[in-house]
Amino acid sequence: MASRLILRIQERYSKLTAGEQKLAQLILEREHDILTHSATEIAEMAGVSKATAARFFQHLGYADFNEVKLQAREERDRTEPFLYSVTQSEQMALGRTIGAHLELELRNLTKTFEELRSDKVRAAVELIADAPRVWVLGIGLEDGLARSARLLLARLRHGVTLLGQQPGAWAEDLAMTGPRDVLLVVALPPFPAALMPLLSYAKTSRLNVITVTDRSSMLELQRLSTVILPCHVSSFALGASATAVSSILRLLALSYAAHAGKSAQQRAEIIASIGEELEDMG
Repeated sequence: MASRLILRIQERYSKLTAGEQKLAQLILEREHDILTHSATEIAEMAGVSKATAARFFQHLGYADFNEVKLQAREERDRTEPFLYSVTQSEQMALGRTIGAHLELELRNLTKTFEELRSDKVRAAVELIADAPRVWVLGIGLEDGLARSARLLLARLRHGVTLLGQQPGAWAEDLAMTGPRDVLLVVALPPFPAALMPLLSYAKTSRLNVITVTDRSSMLELQRLSTVILPCHVSSFALGASATAVSSILRLLALSYAAHAGKSAQQRAEIIASIGEELEDMG
């Protein structure tokens, strides 16, 4: 669907008026309404005037709403509208599931990396390089991704710790954080209740927060993050796909290794050597 519209909104959100931001938030949450409603109807749903809607689309670089709708139709016709939903029973036949699943996962990866900004990756890497300690957070289904990211980074630098290793120990762990520490967050919707309070505390404690999330959540998490690395996570069922998220985390580790150079290589070699010794002892 209208991914170019979403990108323009995300890039210019901070420069929009309060009324235009209300309209922007509606479109971010209900993007498909562009195809089925008029400009007047969308303005009414957002609680703004038709004139505000006209200015909004012009500020985004469109001549009028008709140009926005035309673009959305073109993108819909090019892209099958995969959604977070349980597939029809006939789609669950094994052959269909394998082929469709592969196509969707490749699309998630392709769109994620086509839209990924190299300056954001560079900024995240520099924050990790300058941090006294790196904390990694994933709650619920994202816990496994966080643990994997922690292991990748721990092979390359010291002081990489999983935040909240023990259930209910958030306060104790947060008490050990300090200014300029990095909190690497993996967060996909629906967000657990603990996420926003944790991020708010991190911001007030002057931690640098690097958030890996889905594109639709960027604006919601932007005010609590120093750097956001967005992913496409469309899935037929069972929640968001983690394929692009996992790949982004690996890219982050590889980029850090290239930035750190010899020190990262030496640490990786030492850890590999220790692992070999442990295997010999076993």
